[in-house]
Amino acid sequence: MSRIKAEYLWLDGVKPTSKLRSKTKILEGVVGRLEDIPVWGFDGSSTEQAAGHSSDCLLKPVHYVPDPIRGGEHIIIMCEVLSPEGIPHVSNTRARLRELTEKTLVQEPWFGIEQEYTMMQGGKPLGWPKDGYPRPQGDYYCGVGAEMVSGRALVEAHMEACLKAGLKFCGVNAEVMLGQWEFQIGPLPPLRAADELWIARWLMLRLGEDMGIEISLAPKPVMGDWNGTGGHTNFSTGAMRDPGGIAVIDAACRALGERHEKHIAVYGDGNEKRLTGKHETCSIREFRYGVSDRGASIRIPIFSAKNGCGYLEDRRPAANADPYQVCAIILETVCVGG
Repeated sequence: MSRIKAEYLWLDGVKPTSKLRSKTKILEGVVGRLEDIPVWGFDGSSTEQAAGHSSDCLLKPVHYVPDPIRGGEHIIIMCEVLSPEGIPHVSNTRARLRELTEKTLVQEPWFGIEQEYTMMQGGKPLGWPKDGYPRPQGDYYCGVGAEMVSGRALVEAHMEACLKAGLKFCGVNAEVMLGQWEFQIGPLPPLRAADELWIARWLMLRLGEDMGIEISLAPKPVMGDWNGTGGHTNFSTGAMRDPGGIAVIDAACRALGERHEKHIAVYGDGNEKRLTGKHETCSIREFRYGVSDRGASIRIPIFSAKNGCGYLEDRRPAANADPYQVCAIILETVCVGG
């Protein structure tokens, strides 16, 4: 009989930014479908999700992929946190997205998320000198060469792991600040996009352990004249992708502007340090959208404008934003109507 190492992943109750937790269960037999994976439990008093006198919380498997690190038949499982009574825990942000996904299914929403991150070592971005600063940014974006990039070994290992896990991983690039990189997930339906991003984040953190590299999703890891770190979110509906969809995109942008503050509230803690109006951002106190404008809150890609259909890019989410909450509020604003 097969003995499978199953890595259960979930989001804890730490505020203001939930963190990933995981632990391993040995399963007996073959896992051929989600229903073959049992609900499990954990000590919620150690993750800020329960009190010590009543600490049990449940882990309900919702999506699983092959484990590219352990190989073989081993798996990684994304879970929702439930109370002992089997209802979504207050920290369970996926539950709200699940409701909205079902409600908006007919509109065929897709998400693609650009996850920026900063590799850190010794309290500084990887590749920075021990004392002082590297050359000003300008040469590092999509750079090549030891003097231009750092951490490529981890980037390549992460990309390979995501592909082996079957994630819809669609690219990587070095970012504007030395030690800063980006990978992209999607386009996918809402729940799948968010689930896969969380799994991809876990794989990055896990591989970073092996290489002694910390991964920071802080929106502004280094203060000063350095780019912040975002989680740009590309979004479309079937109507946006159809001929003439540019009018639907324009209407969506106007709707997003009307609820700017509500979006900012769930777009990542510390985002005000990043959204300053500099370094390819729009000020957190302002909302505007435009074609090919990386200094806008919402960018309409040039190909969407030229083709008269396509998608929009919400540039406001920070790297540390919870994709369940980001996808949920965009669906709520654009597809449900606030």
